[in-house]
Amino acid sequence: MPIHSSVLELIGQTPIVKAQRLDAGVCELYLKLESANPGGSIKDRIGLSMIEAAEKRGDLKPGATLVEGTAGNTGLGLALVAQQKGYKLILVVPDKMSREKIFNLKAMGAEVLLTRSDVAKGHPEYYQDLAKTIAEQTPGAYFVNQFGNPDNPAAHEFGTGPEILEQMDGDLDAIVFGCGSSGTMTGLSRAFATLSPKTELVLADPVGSILAEYINDGVLNDKSGSWLVEGIGEDFLPSISDFSRVKKAYAITDAESFHTARELLGKEGILGGSSTGTLLAAALKYCKEQTTPKKVLVLVCDTGNKYLSKMYNDYWMLDNGFLERPQHGDLRDLILRPYGQRDTVVIGPNDLLTTAYQRMKLYDVSQLPVLDGDQLVGIVDESDVLLHVYGDEARFRDPVATAMVSKLDRLDVKSPIEALLPVFDRGQVAIVMDGDTFLGLITRIDLLNYLRRRVQ
Repeated sequence: MPIHSSVLELIGQTPIVKAQRLDAGVCELYLKLESANPGGSIKDRIGLSMIEAAEKRGDLKPGATLVEGTAGNTGLGLALVAQQKGYKLILVVPDKMSREKIFNLKAMGAEVLLTRSDVAKGHPEYYQDLAKTIAEQTPGAYFVNQFGNPDNPAAHEFGTGPEILEQMDGDLDAIVFGCGSSGTMTGLSRAFATLSPKTELVLADPVGSILAEYINDGVLNDKSGSWLVEGIGEDFLPSISDFSRVKKAYAITDAESFHTARELLGKEGILGGSSTGTLLAAALKYCKEQTTPKKVLVLVCDTGNKYLSKMYNDYWMLDNGFLERPQHGDLRDLILRPYGQRDTVVIGPNDLLTTAYQRMKLYDVSQLPVLDGDQLVGIVDESDVLLHVYGDEARFRDPVATAMVSKLDRLDVKSPIEALLPVFDRGQVAIVMDGDTFLGLITRIDLLNYLRRRVQ
């Protein structure tokens, strides 16, 4: 292996793995690991392509400011290239983006502006429109505009497409991809039209996006829904899009996407992102519809490291109704972390307050039940700790028992849901008991999540 002079030299030439344990029917399923790019996604390719093409045209001066609207991975690809080439980068991102992506972008030096994800193109706060406005108002800024930039699909027409065919020895019956900016789809379709006309192009689309209906029925809907999968699906046709060679599309639900991505990790050991789950779910549907063997390739668009707090987090999946939980018909149905399953984060009365503080921070909770063995003896929250240590930080070394509240209002598990409201009105969390047995806590957000799940 050669020694490289820049991380940018690692973009592309990603490996392909043949699936061994996924049920692909009579087909052979191949996984192209775009997650192996240095920025963790296929969008590294277009980040490099769009910036270097702008440099060749003379559109970028040293130290210029780049501005882009992105659902995440394009931003990471641009951040990687901008960092290496010395450009400032301003990114406008919708507020449904995972925390990991935002942390990653900021750590790489990008300025990140969050905007609304519940508005459509044409609204001033829509992430692409807002990015364009910021670019126009920033002296010397260059608007990357992945949705209208021909250097986006060129990265795949002249890079990714030929690379795939070389790796597959020119033999590929179908490829499954998603569409966000449409660069991947447009570029690959042009590459295969020239180099492998037999290769069928299959689109995977989140339910709520307008693209699957457009491909399958020829209907261009002007109203889209909402979806949680990041980076693919659209509510309009990007100006660089060319759907003419795509004849088949599958609409995949969020639940299918998340569960399929988790299945990919569980069966093949590949940690893919949420859009990877969408693409793989569509690829498996396509494969199972075939009656003759075919070689089918699906893109692993990005790494699942960016979604550990979301679809790989059982609590997030439970909160959003994507994992089933036993139903009891009582307050147990609202407890996110049951103590009986050792899911509740607890503290002991003789533990130090600094331990309680660290545990609250680690698990992002604001209160801890205090248990002596299995016996609930108190509860300690942020306010209790603050009031105890304020003015004398040495008190962080005091035991939890010195600051906890031991006079507790408990709710019987058979209490009606309405009984939670007075507890919340007092600024407390609900302590749920079955006789003398502590079952867990219910917070305001637990009740909100429960009510929302009932209308899904």
